This record gives sequence, structure tokens and C-alpha cells, in this order.
Amino acid sequence: MKTRIVKLTEKQALELSEDLNKLLANFQIFYQNMRGLHWNIKGKNFFELHVKFEEIYLDSQEKIDMIAERILTLEHVPLHTFDAYLKQATIPVGKNITSGEKAVKLVVSSLETLLSQEHNLLDKSADFADEGTNAMISDFVSEQEKTLWMFKAWLA
Repeated sequence: MKTRIVKLTEKQALELSEDLNKLLANFQIFYQNMRGLHWNIKGKNFFELHVKFEEIYLDSQEKIDMIAERILTLEHVPLHTFDAYLKQATIPVGKNITSGEKAVKLVVSSLETLLSQEHNLLDKSADFADEGTNAMISDFVSEQEKTLWMFKAWLA
């Protein structure tokens, strides 16, 4: 009999992996949106937003890797094609956005989507006593809540 790495039932590991794959898909779209915003932003807020979007996409890139590795730790396969990401993601693809206000509104709505998924994952991982997933997602939430607050302040 094979010993599992994480002390979860196979059903629990599958459920968490499916939820993590949905989060992974949304992070991949979010990451690509941030790259596009970084490249295409124009206007009087160019310098501040250009730098901030780069900071966010670099951070997202790290989170994407962490999510995929957590799925592997749960002994499942992370999504790894753009087709799969587009089928699973609920964050809209941002296309040809150059306005600072439109860009920040996309970031705000995307962060709200990510946080909603992450809160659901926190509840489920707590119910399953999965400290590894819970700790990772908890760290994501605290950073993103602050980022969301800052972008909402920027819009105000």
C-alpha cells in the first residue's frame, strides 16, 4: 500500500486539488493580464502603474509555481495548458487596456475573484486539517487584501 505524502484521504486531496487547479487557472489569467497591463499602460500614471503591475506579475509567477507544486504534493496534476486555464478561469481576459482607471478596475475585480476562491480554499483546507494548503493560501490572502485595499484607495 502506497503511503500518501499529505495526511488526507484520496477524496480530500482530489477536492483540494480541483479547487487549487481553478485557482491556478485564475492566477495564470491574472498573471497574463498583469503582463499586458504592464506593457500597454499609458497616461499620467504610467510610471507608478508600470512598476506596480510588474511587481504584481512577478509575485503572481511565484504564487503560480507554489500552487502547482502544492497540487503535486497532494499527488495530483496541475493544469498546464492555456486551453485548460481558459476553460477553468472566471477572471476575464484583459485585452488592449491602456487606461490607468480601467486597468486598476480589472486588478480590483480580479483580486476579489482570487480572494473569494482563496477564502473557500481556507475553509475547506481547515475542515480537512490540511495545514500546508491552509498556510500557503493564508499568506496569499493577507498580501492580496492589502493590495486590494491600496488599489481601491487609488480609485477613490
